[in-house]
Amino acid sequence: MLLGTLLVLLLAGAAPASAHAALRASDPEDGSVVRTAPTHITLTFTESVGLLEDSFRIYGPDNRRVPMEEPEHAAGAADTARAALPRDLGEGTYTVAWRVVSADSHPVSGAFTFSIGKPSPTPPAAPQDHAEHPVTKSLYDTGRYLAYLAAALLIGTAAFAALCRPPDTGPLRAPLLFGWWTLLVTTAALLILRAPYEKGTSPGTALDVSAFPDTVSGRPGMALLSRLALLLTAALLLPVLRGRSPRTRVTAGAAFSVVLALTWASAEHASAGIQVPVAMTSSVLHLLAMACWLGGLTALLLTLHRARTPPPYDTVARFSRLAFTSVTVFVVTGAYQSWRGLGSWSALTQTAYGRTLAVKLAATVFLLSAAALSRRWTALLARPAAAGERVPALVGAPGPPPAPRTTHMTTVEPETLHRRALRRSVLAEVVVAVAVLLVTTVLTGTLPSRAEAEAAKAPEPQVAGLPGAQALTVPYDTGTPGGSGTVQLTMDPGRVGENGLQAVVFGPQGALTFVPELRVTFTLPSKDVGPIDAGLTDRGGYWATNDLTLPLEGAWTMKLTVRVSDIDQVTVERGVRITR
Repeated sequence: MLLGTLLVLLLAGAAPASAHAALRASDPEDGSVVRTAPTHITLTFTESVGLLEDSFRIYGPDNRRVPMEEPEHAAGAADTARAALPRDLGEGTYTVAWRVVSADSHPVSGAFTFSIGKPSPTPPAAPQDHAEHPVTKSLYDTGRYLAYLAAALLIGTAAFAALCRPPDTGPLRAPLLFGWWTLLVTTAALLILRAPYEKGTSPGTALDVSAFPDTVSGRPGMALLSRLALLLTAALLLPVLRGRSPRTRVTAGAAFSVVLALTWASAEHASAGIQVPVAMTSSVLHLLAMACWLGGLTALLLTLHRARTPPPYDTVARFSRLAFTSVTVFVVTGAYQSWRGLGSWSALTQTAYGRTLAVKLAATVFLLSAAALSRRWTALLARPAAAGERVPALVGAPGPPPAPRTTHMTTVEPETLHRRALRRSVLAEVVVAVAVLLVTTVLTGTLPSRAEAEAAKAPEPQVAGLPGAQALTVPYDTGTPGGSGTVQLTMDPGRVGENGLQAVVFGPQGALTFVPELRVTFTLPSKDVGPIDAGLTDRGGYWATNDLTLPLEGAWTMKLTVRVSDIDQVTVERGVRITR
């Protein structure tokens, strides 16, 4: 039953786009002017999306919210969101705020405007972006990190006990119980926080039980619920498996680990984007390799420190082979996932996803170096026991000096030194591994570079209802650290002769903003015409002119100057094609 549910999660709604949904198109178009009121608002995304009860909020020219029906997918297309509009919408500008959940479980949101008849003198202000509530996001991210850590501890400790066969398994009971309980509690907490996380509301709204049915009907909620059921089922079956053969227990543990890993892969980056089946397999193998390596390290460290008798060389050697296999799988699958998420080498330094990935790669290289050191100490630990090597006693040991050509031998002291060095190197690996898991958690919540590039390549919208009209979105630097806004321009009809031009300025958060001056000029370099000043005037919330005359067809250069303060201004150029 659980496996069937997870397979549904894997196969449902997989679209050949990049992880994280990006808005591909809207009807009406952003910034468009339509002659008659549309009957629906329809958004099309780059991948399948989940809908919320509050996926659409529309505000009319009077800044009042327009009542709407519950959103749905258009014609069963999982990559769309649609809501019916009232039939009596009046003339003016409307602001649409939308919010959906990507197939990889992350909520995305945005806002745009359209006008019926003609733009309003003062368009409604875009509502504040409710992409996330800082407290809810912090709690949810902490829960995700602890869940990763607990899964690694649970799977890795069990794998160490089953495959490395230490004589004393007493020290492993505590991490097994801690991993199981931590994973159970954090999964339950994530399920409770899922609704406020998706809606961008405070943690207090998690107590609203009416939102629970919608939560568990979505892909992320189903994955969390499946994980809870899997953990409880494993606890019930554990007493039954104790009396079975070791081979049966290992098989059952492997099946449990694979299905547990699927509960992550089915609701994160691998579940959406290019090559979904390959990505799903890679994600499961990556998580299992990470758990066997990093969780096994913790189990080895506890065994080295707390076992009644030190673990024999065979146990350490078995783990060394397990770790080598895990590292190989970890590196191969990690390289594939990096390529899938980046899309280009330049993205490694030019995007947030690439920079976070670079930090993870650096930490992983350090971790591999520590692992190589551990393998060296493991080999040295084995040498006295395997070859019967006899090592001279330490200088300064009590007793008379040795007689000539007579040497006091001991194998205990070098073995003790090697074992101590092994403990230290394994401890260093565990510390770095915790950092790698933290960076991995951040990486799973970051927009992949490939998706960011795909969203940037989305075609410029055409104005709905006005054939030949053009809509342009021009980004500009607001002059503040990390600040980037946009100017949305509509040119009607976008042909030779007299044109109307309207411009709306948006700030870094997608909200309408006001600037001291906005100037647009047009130049036709091939004919040495221009610059022609559009003569935009502030109309109380947007800039416009009805007297822009472009006398010739051709490839014009539009120069947009935005004065962001009394002394600072930004100039951006954009090509515009004018036809007859």
